[in-house]
Amino acid sequence: MPGIRLIERARGAGDAPAVASGGERHSYADLLRASAGVAGTLLDGAEDLKETRVAFLIPAGLEYAAALWGVWRAGGIAVPLSLGAAAPELEHVVTDAGVRAVLASRPLRGRIEPLCRRLGVRLLCVEDTLGTETSALPRVASERPAMILYTSGTTSKPKGVVTTHANIEAQITSLVEAWGWREDDHIPLFLPLHHVHGIVNVLGCALWSGAFVEAFESFHLERILERVGEKVYTLFMAVPTIYVKLIQALESAAPEERQRWVEGFAAMRLMVSGSAALPASVHERWTALTGQKLLERYGMTEIGMGLSNPLHGERRPGAVGQPLPGVEVRLVTESGDVVGGEDQPGEIQVRGPAVFREYWNQPEVTKTSFVDGWFRTGDMAVLERGYYRILGRLSVDIIKSGGHKLSALEIEDVVRQHPAVAECAVVGLADATWGEIVAVAVVAEKGTDLDLPGLQAWAGERLSRDKIPRRLLVVPDFPRNAMGKVVKPAVRELFE
Repeated sequence: MPGIRLIERARGAGDAPAVASGGERHSYADLLRASAGVAGTLLDGAEDLKETRVAFLIPAGLEYAAALWGVWRAGGIAVPLSLGAAAPELEHVVTDAGVRAVLASRPLRGRIEPLCRRLGVRLLCVEDTLGTETSALPRVASERPAMILYTSGTTSKPKGVVTTHANIEAQITSLVEAWGWREDDHIPLFLPLHHVHGIVNVLGCALWSGAFVEAFESFHLERILERVGEKVYTLFMAVPTIYVKLIQALESAAPEERQRWVEGFAAMRLMVSGSAALPASVHERWTALTGQKLLERYGMTEIGMGLSNPLHGERRPGAVGQPLPGVEVRLVTESGDVVGGEDQPGEIQVRGPAVFREYWNQPEVTKTSFVDGWFRTGDMAVLERGYYRILGRLSVDIIKSGGHKLSALEIEDVVRQHPAVAECAVVGLADATWGEIVAVAVVAEKGTDLDLPGLQAWAGERLSRDKIPRRLLVVPDFPRNAMGKVVKPAVRELFE
């Protein structure tokens, strides 16, 4: 029976550095020992967790990697939690996934402890598990479920995307081949670790390759630029919003400091942008500043990465390239016809071993998300001169902000609970820094007042920061169609 190859490969890396965090370096051997301790603690005498869901609230670093691998080595399903999630969002994930245990870093324990106590969920401090002695661990087949990531869609609540160990391996090996990962690569990790971008594209690919990850709890601009200036990184992966912030920092820096940073970026062998559309102007400005041509790619939680500009060859601004190794892509028109040539738009549909298994406990949604074995992404694209270009979402209820995919319906459900809100409609507005920002139009209850700072303060207790509205418009009513349904494109026009 095949095991988890990602973990098996780590045995050959031995004392090579794997992860650095908090000023400490940890080897692959350290990671294997720490993850075995996590696994042994979770098993607590059992032979196999048998796909028990284990959530964790842990910042990037050795503890995160050990928790992820430890859950897998014990035969469990990993459920990473967002560090920025509000209490209701954490409760949704924990209850929907049927989580039986939670691993939390000691500083974050207090955020999840009341929920665990109320639900009767076992809570462990990850720091207390790392040195635990371990008995025999189960052999975990690659076909078993490995992870559930929650992603916003056209339903109001985020749904769980179930990937198997084989799915994750396919996602990793595709990128390792396409982007030429090497054991001497060194990459910073500051992306959220409840998303594929951070978990697979950075952490997974690096650890598969025997490379070295320098972890940050968040994007710390000054510290990361300092390390860039020291020329320690060979790869760099970020969302467009971060590149905008880096451009602003470079352009405002003193000449000597700017030159040091520019030389650090120029020395890297690859820089990647993803999770949201990269404006061509940002692409071109980055090249002008650093000499680096960003590699833009396209992916999503359900498929990993599907399309990519090439490592060697033209990296075309505004395009997301061609199918990655092992990935089949087609475009399909609204009438269901497969697009046979170029310059005709269609929905991106994907097939291959990297595509997820199912939506957790949603068999009907899973069924309707596939057609003849092809996953329907809901994204529109067109093929132009051999490269795919993304046109937008089929659904107006998806907002892509700062690399995060947000559900307008989920935000609406929360905003409607405000005592001054009779009705609301949430839309995304184009923004040069964030890609899109959350905007809410509101019909107010009679005799009430509502302003943006007050709404933001109220929403901040119920929504993660990226979902808090940045624009507010109070209207007497909404544009509606003949059936009385709110017309979202017309609502968006009200803000212009």
